[in-house]
Amino acid sequence: MTTATLLSGREARLGTEELIVSKTDRQGRLTYVNDTFLKVSGYTEKSLIGEPHNVVRHPAMPRAVFRLLWDRLEAGREVFAYVVNKTADGGYYWVFAHVTPSFGPGGVIVGFHSSRRAPSQAALGRVRPLYDRLLAAEAGAGGARAQAEAGYSALQAELEAQGLSYDELIWHITDPTLTGA
Repeated sequence: MTTATLLSGREARLGTEELIVSKTDRQGRLTYVNDTFLKVSGYTEKSLIGEPHNVVRHPAMPRAVFRLLWDRLEAGREVFAYVVNKTADGGYYWVFAHVTPSFGPGGVIVGFHSSRRAPSQAALGRVRPLYDRLLAAEAGAGGARAQAEAGYSALQAELEAQGLSYDELIWHITDPTLTGA
């Protein structure tokens, strides 16, 4: 796969009744992708299996969210997140992701399972400005790790300013009435 895919700006949409499912090993390499993943992303199964899941990472997706996601997964916790991914032709698609660790004998994490649905346009209207702020914070940092840290610090500051946990923020984005706002 090429890492220098020219981004087209074309949006692919996930149907409201569709569900993208993927599984990875402990290192985040894809071991399973369903047909909906292939249809929406435009990738082939052969081109994805064995590749790191971040092969579909869109540059408009804040690294901070993935830092938070991996921190939680490594701690054995589930995470919900709004994610913009890159299609094979350089387009993009938004999802509302639920990612969980998969446990083997003795409670050891052996991989990860992700189910993704179409987000509402209202939720995207609330998440895009946040992600723009995180991306702006990341842009001023050096390499990928420094960018993730800068964005993560900006996310923590947003949460503190709003008096919300990350989970509360996600549910507020999903449905503002859930936090009484």
